Amino acid sequence: MDIGELLGAMVKTGMSPSSSDRMRNSLGGNSVLDSLAGMLGGTSQEGGAGGIAEALSGMLGGGGGSSSGGGISEMLSGMLGEAGRAVGGNKNLALGGLGALVGSLLGGGGKSMGGALGGGLMALLGAMAFNALVKGGGQKPQVPLGLLEPQTEAQEKELEQNSELVLRAMINAIKADGQIDQNEINRITGKLQGIGVDPEAQRYLMTLLKQPMETEKLTAAARGQSELAAQIYGASLLAIEVDTPAEKKYLDQLAAGLGLPTQVTRRIQELVGLQQA
Repeated sequence: MDIGELLGAMVKTGMSPSSSDRMRNSLGGNSVLDSLAGMLGGTSQEGGAGGIAEALSGMLGGGGGSSSGGGISEMLSGMLGEAGRAVGGNKNLALGGLGALVGSLLGGGGKSMGGALGGGLMALLGAMAFNALVKGGGQKPQVPLGLLEPQTEAQEKELEQNSELVLRAMINAIKADGQIDQNEINRITGKLQGIGVDPEAQRYLMTLLKQPMETEKLTAAARGQSELAAQIYGASLLAIEVDTPAEKKYLDQLAAGLGLPTQVTRRIQELVGLQQA
């Protein structure tokens, strides 16, 4: 079973009504995506994920001030530039996955893009986590796997484990304001079938949807790993609306269990465009 495919399926099914907007915000907003679309001739299909990845690299490569990027490049550099410098250059970042995610947000990507979208989601969460820990926490974190391309088999295994934790965290967050009812399960199942998710992966996801909440297990698995903890928190913000007292209480409990400082969680909220009272 490919966890990346399942994460990509979650992106495609629409985790919450605001999920796409929050992913757009965390990438710098519509102005960044419109600029990328313009660089590729106005459509994501013309450039594909690879073309978008090259455009992202180009917009970062000049240090944020050159050619068509301008201020937009500066916004991208705020998210990715420092991470690239920390790992010896943008070539070591997972820009291909981000390219697939950006392409999906621009309206491209077919059924076969699930794994690439899952990788893109992990890259986005990694970028958000890194930025929040630097800007909000004053830390010097490691660049999270997902944003950093795995270099060894051990890193690939660790990324898969982290991806599964992120998936479980998203499902857990969906349950924050009450158990998922059968109508919602049927909606998700129908969308999974429509995009071609294999039966084994569907059964696994259904098991997650129907089981009790596992907040303590998730926080224990990430405790002491600030990068992973921030990714889990960011994924939870993408998965729900945060428009009920129960969801807000859940996020507070999650942050406390993960050991994330308020400055870090507030920065992640800013990145996704969420303004909590």
